[in-house]
Amino acid sequence: MTSDFNFPIFAMSTAVILLTPGPTNTLLAAVGLERGARGALPLIACELFGYLIAISVWGAVLAPLQSSYPWVAILVRAASSLYLVYIAVMVWRTASVQATSGQRSIGSRALFVATLLNPKALLFSSAIFPIVASDNMQVYLTATALFSCLLIPIGIAWTMFGAALANGRLKFVDRVKLQRATALVLCAFSASIAWATFR
Repeated sequence: MTSDFNFPIFAMSTAVILLTPGPTNTLLAAVGLERGARGALPLIACELFGYLIAISVWGAVLAPLQSSYPWVAILVRAASSLYLVYIAVMVWRTASVQATSGQRSIGSRALFVATLLNPKALLFSSAIFPIVASDNMQVYLTATALFSCLLIPIGIAWTMFGAALANGRLKFVDRVKLQRATALVLCAFSASIAWATFR
C-alpha cells in the first residue's frame, strides 16, 4: 500500500460527493417514488457499475487522452447534457400516467447511462481517487472497494427518500408535481453541464 492513499480524506470526500444532489441521485429518488425502496434496489447495482466503469475509463484512458485532445472532455460533457435532457423529457411525459398504467419512466439502462455520463465520475477520477490507482492494482482495488461500500448505503438512502414521498409520509407533496419537478431539476443539471462546457 502507498502513503499517497489517505483513507479518511478519500472516504469523506467520496461520501460528500455521493450525497450531493446530482443527476444520478435525482433519478434514484424518482425510481424510489415510482417503485418504492425495495423495487429500486436493483438499480443501485446499475449506479455502482456505471460509476466504476466511468472512473476506470477516465483514469486509464480518457484523462491522459484529454491532455492531448481537450475536445474529448467536451464531447463527454455534451453527451451527458443531451442525455439528461432526454431522461427529463421521459420523466415529465410519464408523470401523469404512472398512477393508472404503472408505466415506468426510468429503467436500469437509463440509470446506468446517466451515471456513466455523470460529471461526478470525472471528478472522482481526476481529484478523489489516488493518482497511482491507474498504475497500482492494489490501490485501485482498495479505492474501488471503499467507494462501493460508501455508494451502496447512500444510493439506498436516496431511493428511500423517494419511497417516503410515494407512500404518503410526506402528504403535502403531490407525486405528479414532484416528478415533473424532478424533470426540471434534471434539465437544470443539463444546462449547468452545458454552460460549464461551452462558456
